[in-house]
Amino acid sequence: MKDLLGSPGTVSGLLLRIGQCLFAAGSIGVMVSALGFSNFTAYCYLIASMGLQVLWSFGLACLDIYALRIKRDLHNSVLVSLFVVVGSTITDKMQVTATLSLAAACSSAGIAVLYAKDLKFCTGPSHLPCDRFELSIALAFVTWFLIAMSSHVMFWILASV
Repeated sequence: MKDLLGSPGTVSGLLLRIGQCLFAAGSIGVMVSALGFSNFTAYCYLIASMGLQVLWSFGLACLDIYALRIKRDLHNSVLVSLFVVVGSTITDKMQVTATLSLAAACSSAGIAVLYAKDLKFCTGPSHLPCDRFELSIALAFVTWFLIAMSSHVMFWILASV
């Protein structure tokens, strides 16, 4: 079985999960620090999806830490067979979190562009904190990219059995 960069139970996998968790938490932190974010449904959706991603990535990071701590390879045939039996569930959850994260980031980016470029609410009398919104959205896109990498690795691990 091929050892892929970012696969579960490896240091690169742990770094990938920690990156997902940190960027999602950063996106939440920046968005919450922006005044008036709760007036926009897309931004609340972004916080909800990033919160789910923090929990999911943290759980996977704990699994990676456990595997590294006891020096257990998660690529042995018994565990991979278990992943194949319940693999559709694992892959579906990864696809759901990836889809939620991408949808939340895209909808939030659409709102940010609408208010910043089209309606000019960032420079007008209402003066929304658009720079914080944009930073939070950028962190959400980085999170989604890391999730996509993780999903891609899981797909190839399941396909190699």
